[in-house]
Amino acid sequence: MTAVLDLNQIAIACSTIGVVEHDIETPHGVLHVTMRGTPKGNRPVILTYHDIGLNHKSCFNTLFNFEDMQEITSHFAVVHVDAPGQQEGAPPFPTSYQYPTMDELSEMLPSVMTQLNVNSVIGIGVGAGAYILSRLALNEPALVEGLVLINVDPCAKGWMDWAASKMSGWTSNLVDIVMAHHFSDDELSDNQEITQTYRLHIAQDINQDNLALFCNSYNSRRDLEIERPITGLTEDTVNTLKCTSLLVVGDTSPAVDAVVECNSRLNPTKTTLLKMQDCGGLPQVIQPGKLAEAFKYFVQGMGYMTFNNGFPHVLLSHLGSESVPTASMTRLVRSRTHSASSMGSVEGTRSRTHTQLEGATAASPAVEQARPQTMEVSC
Repeated sequence: MTAVLDLNQIAIACSTIGVVEHDIETPHGVLHVTMRGTPKGNRPVILTYHDIGLNHKSCFNTLFNFEDMQEITSHFAVVHVDAPGQQEGAPPFPTSYQYPTMDELSEMLPSVMTQLNVNSVIGIGVGAGAYILSRLALNEPALVEGLVLINVDPCAKGWMDWAASKMSGWTSNLVDIVMAHHFSDDELSDNQEITQTYRLHIAQDINQDNLALFCNSYNSRRDLEIERPITGLTEDTVNTLKCTSLLVVGDTSPAVDAVVECNSRLNPTKTTLLKMQDCGGLPQVIQPGKLAEAFKYFVQGMGYMTFNNGFPHVLLSHLGSESVPTASMTRLVRSRTHSASSMGSVEGTRSRTHTQLEGATAASPAVEQARPQTMEVSC
C-alpha cells in the first residue's frame, strides 16, 4: 500500500531538522533553550529573547520563517531563549519560587553560551527581551557583537507607571494588561485579526501564573543607566552599549517614546533607529520582510555581508572566502536630510539624520562602512 505524503508534515519535519531543545542550568535557575545549527569558528550566533506574554515561537517564528531571513540563518547558528516558565507546556512554579529579576535573567545567558559552546552573539530582543540583551551587552560587552532591539525601554518603571498599572489591574485582567503593552488602542480596534490571535495565545498557551511572575519582574526593572558619549569622552568613560545597535519600532507602537529615549542615550556612530511605517507593536510579525531586509544590511555593516561585482551575496569575511547567494533584495536608497529634532541629547540641540528606505539602488559597502551618525530610518 502506497503511503500518502502529508505536505504539512513534511514542512514541519524539514523545519525541525537540526533543531535541538535544551534545559540549561544557570546560577539563577533553568532556562529552556532551542538551538538550530552548530556554532562554527569565530562566527557569532544569533540569539533571540522574546517579550512578556510571548515565547520564542510566537515572537519570532514569523520573522525566522521568512525567506530572506532564512538565507542568513542558514549560515548562522540560532539560539532561541524562553524566559523561565514561558515556553509551551511549561509547568507552574512552586508557590515559594522566586522569579529572577531582569538583571538575573541577563546573568543566566553567559552560562547558556558556555554550555552551548557559543563565543559571541548577535542578539535580537523584543520588549523585555531587548532589555535583557541590553543588560547582557552592558555587563559582558565581549560576548555581544551586535544588537537588534525591538520596542526596547531603557527606563525603570516610574511611580506613575506603577500606580497606573495597579489601578488597571483592579479593572483589567492580566491578558488585557499584556495586550496593552503590545498594541495601541487603534491597533486593538483596527487590526482585530492579529490582535485576537495574540490574545488567545497569551490567554491559552502561556501559563498565567508564570506569566504574572515574568511581568512583575519586567515591571520591577531598574534603569539601564546608559548615556551617550559626548565630545572628549570615550566609551570606556561612560556606561553605554559598545556594540553596533539597531533600534526598531513600529510608528504606531506603544513603545515609540521609549525607543526614541533609548536612541538618544546611545553612541550615534554605532546606532540606527528604524521606525517602520504602518506597523504597530509587533514589527517582526507585521512587517517581517522589512525587518529581514534591515537585518541583512545590519549584518552587512558588521562585516558579515557585502556586495561583490554588482551581484548580491553574503560574504562571511570573518571566516575567509566562504560566500553564499541570497534571495533578491529590495534595493535601498538612503536619502539623508538634516532637521532640528525635539529628541534632544546631552549635546544640546543638534540636527538628526533622517533616512528613507525606498525601492531604488543598492547602498554601497562604503556607505555601510561609514555610518557616521545615528539615523532615524522610516520604511
